Amino acid sequence: MHEVNRLRAALGLFVEDVFASVPRKDQRARGECYLRGLMLDGRRKSIQPMAQRLPDGNMQALQQFVNQSPWQWTPVRRRIAERLVEVVRPEVWVIDDVSFPKCGRASVGVARQYCGALGKRANCQVAVSVHAATDRASCPLEWELFLPGEWTHDVPRRQAAGVPDEVVHVTKPRLALGLLDRLAHWLASVPVIVADAGYGRSVSFRLAQEERGWSYVMAVEPKEIARPAAAEPHLPPYQGLGPPTLPRYREPARPLPQLVDASTRFQSVTWRQGSKGSMTSRFAVLEVRPSGKEATRTAQEHAGGRSTWDGVLPLRTLLVEQPEGSAEPTGYWMTNLPATTAIADLVRFAKMRWRIEHDYRELKHGLGLDHFEGRTWRGWHHHVTLVTAAQAFLTLRRYDPKAPTKA
Repeated sequence: MHEVNRLRAALGLFVEDVFASVPRKDQRARGECYLRGLMLDGRRKSIQPMAQRLPDGNMQALQQFVNQSPWQWTPVRRRIAERLVEVVRPEVWVIDDVSFPKCGRASVGVARQYCGALGKRANCQVAVSVHAATDRASCPLEWELFLPGEWTHDVPRRQAAGVPDEVVHVTKPRLALGLLDRLAHWLASVPVIVADAGYGRSVSFRLAQEERGWSYVMAVEPKEIARPAAAEPHLPPYQGLGPPTLPRYREPARPLPQLVDASTRFQSVTWRQGSKGSMTSRFAVLEVRPSGKEATRTAQEHAGGRSTWDGVLPLRTLLVEQPEGSAEPTGYWMTNLPATTAIADLVRFAKMRWRIEHDYRELKHGLGLDHFEGRTWRGWHHHVTLVTAAQAFLTLRRYDPKAPTKA
């Protein structure tokens, strides 16, 4: 309690800045109170126990502020993102999703689906997030709640949970793309975008980033198919019947493991110091031509149509991990960065997802991200915004403990 009180002046300045879009002074005061509640010690960070621990805690007022008050969370998150990027200067944005186990059917977005927190299918909510990260720090920038398909046409459930009419079921990669578009609009530049295979497996998601001029390093599944860089299409002779022949590759595309052979050169790379010593493994960089229906269709579209396409699939860079002593590769990452990029940089980007495990540890265990007991769309977004603000404040303090906090 003493530590939080010592920081109250700095916290007050921080709230004044990031909650400047919240119109009423009493609402901003509730925001500051809620943030203190999240940062105080205590096993539960839901409203009732926080109100009991805070000297100025008013449970009814906090409930109204989080669950009913119409303040807009988007301008608050934008200001938090601007503050964080200014100080943290992220090397990457990491896309991820997080699950919240729930009981019953009433909580917004809840459904029986894969729950990462439990490692199996269970009743839960799932949220997609984008985090700013460097080797030194990370913090979430933006969130969206995943709405399962069963919610799209269930009018009574939608109305009870306050789901806006325009919100419908879309895939997680599409949600992530929307978050990235929003952040690109808010912030001056987009760093390298990193994600696991849950997002990297979507060829259309990777292509959408390329169309926007963004760089990415994304884990992909071994079953993804591609061709070697040297593969060239040929034009079969026209037989005189039917439409003109089109260019095609002589050899079929192969799964990624079949592109790694005895000639593949691996080298040892250390990407960070872990608690038990150096994190080191062997990596190789290959140039490949991702194949499949989506890659082919997009190449044709960029060429102006199927009839004008020369049949050449674009080159991409493939990063492969095969630890010493392993009989086969254990990881694959596809990137649109050139193959001449330093392998140490490619590995560091690919492995940067470890940072957000620190985020979730602090967000969940320290700041009560998954302790919210409300059931509505508005309440969930308000709570997540406030938890993000609390972690942003702590992250900025860790960077410069003596700094005021603007405003």
